[in-house]
Amino acid sequence: MSVEDGRFSVARILALDVVDVRFPTSRELDGSDAMNPDPDYSAAYAVLRTDSGPDGYGLVFTIGRGNDVQVAAVGALAHLVVGREVPADAAALAALSADLVGDSQLRWLGPEKGVMHMAIGAVVNAAWDLAARRAGLPLWRFLAGMTAEEIVGLVDFRYLTDALTPDEALAILRAAEPGRAARTAALLTAGYPGYASSPGWIGYPDEKMVLLVKQAMAAGFDMIKLKVGLNLEDDLRRLERVRDNVGSEVRVAVDANQRWDVPVAVTWINAMARYQPYWVEEPTSPDDVLGHAAIARAVAPIAVAAGEHVHNRVMFKQLLQAGGISVLQLDATRVGGVTENVAILLLAAKFGVPVCPHAGGVGLCEMVQHLAMFDYVAVTGSQAGRTIEWVDHLHEHFVDPAVTQGGRYVAPTAPGFSTRMWPESVRRYRFPDGPEWTTAQSPPPGP
Repeated sequence: MSVEDGRFSVARILALDVVDVRFPTSRELDGSDAMNPDPDYSAAYAVLRTDSGPDGYGLVFTIGRGNDVQVAAVGALAHLVVGREVPADAAALAALSADLVGDSQLRWLGPEKGVMHMAIGAVVNAAWDLAARRAGLPLWRFLAGMTAEEIVGLVDFRYLTDALTPDEALAILRAAEPGRAARTAALLTAGYPGYASSPGWIGYPDEKMVLLVKQAMAAGFDMIKLKVGLNLEDDLRRLERVRDNVGSEVRVAVDANQRWDVPVAVTWINAMARYQPYWVEEPTSPDDVLGHAAIARAVAPIAVAAGEHVHNRVMFKQLLQAGGISVLQLDATRVGGVTENVAILLLAAKFGVPVCPHAGGVGLCEMVQHLAMFDYVAVTGSQAGRTIEWVDHLHEHFVDPAVTQGGRYVAPTAPGFSTRMWPESVRRYRFPDGPEWTTAQSPPPGP
C-alpha cells in the first residue's frame, strides 16, 4: 500500500514488467524499405507497476529478430526502479533519467547508445506516462505546463555547452511563454500537420502505391514519402508515377534508409532532382556526421533529413553544428526517452532547424505527437516547416490511438503518453507463444 505523510499519498514502483510483442507486418511487406525488406514491427513493451495505480507504459520499437535482446535489456533495469517513489514532477523525472543513464556498470554497454540506451528510454518514457497519468493530463500538456526553469532542469547539458548553454535554453523557453495558452487552444481545435508514409513502402507494387497515394490525398495529406535506394530506375519510375498523380504542389519526400555511400547518395539524389523531392531522408550511415554535411552541400536546395537512428543528443548536436541536416527527425524510442528528447528539441530550436518526428513503427505515432505538440506550445511556438510522419497501421492495438483528420493529428486529450496497449493485443501477439505466432489464423484484435 502507499504511505500517507499527512498531505498526499506516496506511491512506489512495485515491478517492471516487459513483454516481447511482435506483429507479422512482413506478410504484406508493410514497413519494407531498401535496408529492411521484411520487417515484423515489434515492441519491447514495458510496464511500471505501482502499489496504488495507475501504472506507466513505455516501449522500444524494433523490427522483429532481436526484440528478445531488447526485452532482456529493459528487464536488466528493474533493480534501478523497483521500490522507487513514483516520480511526479520535473525534478524527480530528471533524477530517474540521470540514475538510469549514469549507472556505473550499465553505462559501459553504450555509453548512451544502442540496445541499453533504448531500454533506458522505454523505462523513462513509462515513468513520464505514469507521471502524466497521475496528473490527469496528456503528456504534451503535462510537459508544456512546466515552468521554463523546470524544463531546463530536465536537460543533461554534459557535452552540449559548446552548442547550447542552460542560459540559452532558458531564453528560448521564455521567449515562447507568451501565447502558450493560445497555442494549446489551437492544437485542441485544429491539431498538428502530418504527412503520409504508408503509400511508399518499397515492397509495394506500383498499382498499390498509386492507390494509397490517392487515398492519402483524399484524406487531406499534402505530403507523401517514398522509400528509395534499391534501384535508381525503379525509384525514378515510382517518383514519376507519384508526380503524375499528385501534381507539382504536393510535397514528395524520399527515404533511403542509410542505403548509400556519400558519392552514390549525391549521384542518386541529383538524378531524382527533376521530381522535386522535398527532402532526402537518411541518405547514408546515421553515424557519418561529415558525410551528411557533404551530401547536404552537394544536393542543396534539396533538404537532408535524419534522426530515427541517431543515438543521442551529442550526435544531434554535431549534425546541427556541421550543417548535416536541415530537418531533424527525432524518435521517441531511439534515445533516452522524453527527457533526452527535450534536450534535442532545444538544440533544434537553437539552430533554427524544424523538427519533423519519425513515426513509422509500433506506437511511434502515438508518442511523437506529444513531443511535437510540446515543441509548438512551449519551445518554438511555430509549426512552420514542421510535420509528423503518419503510418496508418497498428493503431488499433493502443488504448488511446493516434488519430488524424484532414491530414492533421488530432491533439490527444487522454492522460498519459498514449503508450498503453490493449491486454488482448499483448496476449495475441506475444512472441513466441501468442496465438498469432502459434496458429495460422487469429481473430481481429480489440479491447
